[in-house]
Order: sequence, then structure tokens, then C-alpha cells
Amino acid sequence: MLKELAVSADQMLAFETDCHIFDGCGFPAPGLHSFIFKPMFTIGGFEFNKPILLALVGTVLIVGFFWAAFNKPKLVPGKLQMVGEAGYDFVRRGVVYETLGKRDGEKYVPFVVALFFFVWVMNLWSVIPLAQFPVTSIFAFPLGLALVVYVIWVGLTFKKHGFVGAFKNFTGYDKSLGAVLPLVMVIELFSNLLVRPFTHAVRLFANMFAGHMLLVMFSIASWYLLNGIGIAYAVVSFGMTVLMVAFELFIQAVQAYVFVLLTCTYLQGALAEHH
Repeated sequence: MLKELAVSADQMLAFETDCHIFDGCGFPAPGLHSFIFKPMFTIGGFEFNKPILLALVGTVLIVGFFWAAFNKPKLVPGKLQMVGEAGYDFVRRGVVYETLGKRDGEKYVPFVVALFFFVWVMNLWSVIPLAQFPVTSIFAFPLGLALVVYVIWVGLTFKKHGFVGAFKNFTGYDKSLGAVLPLVMVIELFSNLLVRPFTHAVRLFANMFAGHMLLVMFSIASWYLLNGIGIAYAVVSFGMTVLMVAFELFIQAVQAYVFVLLTCTYLQGALAEHH
């Protein structure tokens, strides 16, 4: 079924270019075919497609940018180093220090900075010409990132508190709850170890999925309405496309921020002495 829906990278919008309103053809609404791509090539059963290419290119760009910015740091920074320092310092002070504190959080700064910029760039592909697709709208990507955070968080909890302490941490153990303690422990255990990584991933995925659908919808509508009196509506639709792009730029940055903020919150919970 998925292979039937798959489209090539140059068919992402997947509609007839000569199809307009009043021409007797219906509106070619976007659907799941806008998120599924035919593989560019296959190696040993592994399919390499457009989202994977964008993820790899984005990774190279991020690593290349920070390497260029900090490879030969200067006391009086140049423009590239200033931008790199501003981005690094924003995550360090605005996210890590605010949740973990300077003493506990310093060792996690590189990880959180890398996570923030990776998520942001994967989101940003949505509005980049030729790319025009947010990698994080494919659930496997945010889920993979959430699982990395999950493994670090769980491992850190056991390392910090031992088995018994970690169990109490995950279950919200509190003797003062009395008779409802067993119920609370079951709910907390289910919420922390099963629901938390899923919701961490879904929050990012759902926002990027919905944003991309809206952008594709208004883009197709702008072209579809370019006929007769429909041109007036096409102008409105195009205006909405521009507004949606601007709004999406804001949402992309916010979602990257929220993702790493939640990551730091989980780490803070693992490091905390009392729960």
C-alpha cells in the first residue's frame, strides 16, 4: 500500500500542472503521498530517499558551520564565530542552565546544543526551495531522537540513584499518599517509561506534519485557482501561503526549543535528589 502511495521528489505536490478551476477537474488535495517518497537507490534492502538525503545534508551543514565557526576561535570573534557563539550561548544559558543549573548542566551542553540545531534544521527544510519538506514530519526521525533522549535519561536515573532509587523516581513513590500509592505508582510508571518518549516524539512530529500539509494545501490551491474569476481567490490563497511560511518559520524554532527544553526537564528529574 505504501509503495503505491510513494512519489518521487519532483512530484511532491503531485498534481496536474494544467488543472485549474472551471476546467472540469477536481481540486487535487494533498494527502499521504506528500510524505512518502520513492527511493533514490537501495543498498542491501536499505532505501535511500529524499528525507534521508535532507537529514544527511543538514547534519553536514550543522557540523560544517560549527567547525568553521570554532575551528580557529579568536579573542575578537569574526562574524561567523559571533553567530556560532550566539546560538551556542542561547541554548546553554536559555535552556540548559535554566533547567539543570550551571554546575550539573555544563556537561550536557554539547548534547543539547547539537540536538537543538539538528531538530531546527530538519524543521527548516520545509521552507527551503527545492527541499520543501520537513524531515521531522516523518515520525521515525522524531521518534529516533526521543529514544536517544529516553536512553540517556533512564541510564542517568539508574546511575544517579541506583535500582531502588530509580524505581521510586519512575513511580513517583511517596509514602504520604497512603492507600492510593499503588495506583499512583502504576500510573506514573506507565506514564514515565511508556508514554513519555511517545509524546516527546509526537509533539514535534504532529506540528511539522500539520504545518507541511497547510503549506502544500495553500500552494496547490494558489495554482489551481488561477483561472477566470478564480484568480482573485488565487491571490488570497497565495497571500495565505506567504503568511503560513512566516508562521511556520516561527513554529519550527519553537518546536526545536520545546524539544530540547523537555529533554533538559527529563534530565533534571533524573538528577534531582528528591521526587
